[in-house]
Amino acid sequence: MNTTFTKVILFTDTDGRARFREENVPLTEGKPQALLSALMPSGGYQLRHSPVGFRSEFHCTVTPQWVVILGGHMEIGLQDGSSRVFRPGDHFYSADTVPEGATFDPAVHGHWSRQVGAEPLFTLFVRD
Repeated sequence: MNTTFTKVILFTDTDGRARFREENVPLTEGKPQALLSALMPSGGYQLRHSPVGFRSEFHCTVTPQWVVILGGHMEIGLQDGSSRVFRPGDHFYSADTVPEGATFDPAVHGHWSRQVGAEPLFTLFVRD
């Protein structure tokens, strides 16, 4: 039985660049039929619709938040040229903020996002 949840995290590394990593969240509560994590605080949520063709510029996350793909496909691109596509039901925790004391530099910091495919993108943002 899987007793952890894999949390995909988009974070700012020590060199100021955004990267992905994974972290296990223990599922220590609930019942064997429905294991739960500890209750986590949240600061509200927003829903977003991104039309076919949407693409952002490089940017950083202002407030760390969970991003859950509700419909469509979302691609996240990093400064190193790599990218990752998230599908309905996928998630990541967006925490790639501008390093303390730094000024945002679009050639170094952040990530871009875009809608992929023939369907609009619907996302849920849940803030810390």
